[in-house]
Amino acid sequence: MTIGDHLHTLYRLPAHTFPGPGAGTDGLPEPDACAWRIGADVYDGDEDWTAAFARFCAAVETTRVRALIVGAWEEAYDTTPSGVIEALLAARDRFPALRALFLGDMVMEECEISWIQQTDVTPLLAGFPALEEFGVRGGTGLRFPALSHGALRRLVVESGGLPAEVVRGIGASDLPALEHLDLWLGTPDYGGDSEAADLEPLLSGARLPRLRHLALRNSEMQDAVAAAVASAPLVERLEVLDLSMGVLTDEGAGALLGGRPLTHLKKLDLHHHYLSRPLEDRIRQTLEPAGVEVDLDRADAEEETEDDGTVWRYVAVGE
Repeated sequence: MTIGDHLHTLYRLPAHTFPGPGAGTDGLPEPDACAWRIGADVYDGDEDWTAAFARFCAAVETTRVRALIVGAWEEAYDTTPSGVIEALLAARDRFPALRALFLGDMVMEECEISWIQQTDVTPLLAGFPALEEFGVRGGTGLRFPALSHGALRRLVVESGGLPAEVVRGIGASDLPALEHLDLWLGTPDYGGDSEAADLEPLLSGARLPRLRHLALRNSEMQDAVAAAVASAPLVERLEVLDLSMGVLTDEGAGALLGGRPLTHLKKLDLHHHYLSRPLEDRIRQTLEPAGVEVDLDRADAEEETEDDGTVWRYVAVGE
């Protein structure tokens, strides 16, 4: 139900944490050899994020940096990253090679995903028009009004509950180069108030001519999502379809199999699901002979039944 590991890679580069205050900066990797994680302590730290970023800019040849990971900032459970965004934008001329940026790489010990306070993150995309990859973690307060960005190839939004306004904003955006889209839709308990109908602009594919990897996951309404995807024009262009981490049952998987053919896919990812064994077998028998890699791992799917017969099922990442 939580995130326990920081990002290991970004932009196909290994993540490297910039040392904290007093640790020294001898022996740092080459500026373009890693994805630099810059963070502060959420609770009672000796240095805030902008000070850590200033030290980084002084110690590293920023003109060669290709990927940045924004880790924790002070009081992230109560404070938005507006100051972080301002600092990044103020320094944008110093990062001509920057191609990837992730905002909010925090694990549960730092700040639960649904506690992370976010804000409008689109100024970062506007300020860095050459970005090819952008990711953000946390849905509380997150805003993503429609925009145009000609270079972005990968967009990831991780949340315990993604606001419908964000889903609509992404759907209305002009992203002609986007190849990989990953949205964690979440649950109403944590602000995920979107409906399957909000996905229609994305699923039409009209604004995403190059999309090949679509992930709509970690959703409580996964059956409705699967049914919407089943008839979506976009599906025939996909190589990877990922409906994992959510509350997917036989109803949704059956609708998916009854929709547009999926035998052209390279991979169908449904891990963390609530399917019956017969439905699992049906998926495998339909797709694996065509060469589709199918992930039906259910190891971490939790289900509880109350005395009155009520069944509770959970997404992979909530709080």
